[in-house]
Amino acid sequence: MRKRSPTHPGAILREDVFPTLGISVTEFAKHLGISRQTLHAVLAEKASITPELALRIGTFLGNGPQLWIEMQSKYDLWQAELKLKKVLPKITLFKDLLAA
Repeated sequence: MRKRSPTHPGAILREDVFPTLGISVTEFAKHLGISRQTLHAVLAEKASITPELALRIGTFLGNGPQLWIEMQSKYDLWQAELKLKKVLPKITLFKDLLAA
């Protein structure tokens, strides 16, 4: 496991994308067809980028949904590994069960 959490895609939007575009959260949300509150939750890293939202962002920005969904997936997986770090080592490998 990496020592540092992958960056939440909301942080990328907040820190890199918005300053470059020069539009407000309200305008961005309107172009995506989502509520301002939904976008704020993602920007605050309180909500995830869903496949539907990745499609909307990727279409609007022209970089496709894959980038956004992969960033979210990496972030979520790291968080899950952190949460289960004491549990996972206790799980026996299936091949070890067969050998027994």
